[in-house]
Amino acid sequence: MIWLGIGAVLGIVVPLGIAIWWTIRKKENFTTILIGAAVFVLFALLLEKPIQNALILPDHGVSRFINARPVLWAFVVGLFPGVFEETGRFVAFKTVLKKRKNKETSISYGIGHGGIEVIIILGMTYITYLSYAVMINTGTFQTVIDQVMAEAPDQLGAVYQTMDAIATFSFGTLSLGFLERVGAFLFHVGASILVFYACRDRRKFFLYPLAVLLHTAMDMFCGLYLNGTLQISQVVLEIVIIIYGILVFIGAYFIYKNDHTIFIP
Repeated sequence: MIWLGIGAVLGIVVPLGIAIWWTIRKKENFTTILIGAAVFVLFALLLEKPIQNALILPDHGVSRFINARPVLWAFVVGLFPGVFEETGRFVAFKTVLKKRKNKETSISYGIGHGGIEVIIILGMTYITYLSYAVMINTGTFQTVIDQVMAEAPDQLGAVYQTMDAIATFSFGTLSLGFLERVGAFLFHVGASILVFYACRDRRKFFLYPLAVLLHTAMDMFCGLYLNGTLQISQVVLEIVIIIYGILVFIGAYFIYKNDHTIFIP
């Protein structure tokens, strides 16, 4: 419970701290960070997930075709975040952020986009886990099980998986989760830089589809792990994500630091 509490706090405080530090240091507009967070929620959670779920979860011809082919399933799982999230960045830079041409805007947006993902995936998840842990320790978690059995019995397995995750949660789990989020966060900042330049200079438009491909590849790799096609440990998976995110960030940051061309609308 202590590690869960620490994880919940860090999952919220760290991204907020980075956002505040960056805006003060670079005198950036905090609304750019908020726009990055809002676009992630809109394009990734409200648009992407329902459409993706409708394609692969219900029992129909298309879902059966996709689910019967693990590599195709992983590709679809990777393609949707790649297309929707990178298109969200593109739309944001072309509309609400169109007049913000300073290159720091790209990183500000990336901090918002990647930061809200950290808050949702780590901060909010650990808060939920902590509340469940309290209920388990006080003997009141049975009410949750009873409610799930009455309203959605098919989700009972997920509830028990959550209980197992809580029971085995440790400093190692917390550390691995945060390291993986660091890699993902750096990827989001790097991808935001790429799409920013794609929007601001028509000669660099290719950076937008490149960002889509890079995002798709990362999430497809995770999909291949989830469906068992890639027989690797979770530690190896997290290490790959961290390295991948760092490499994408370094490549994008090189453009950020060394590109001094005039933006062409």
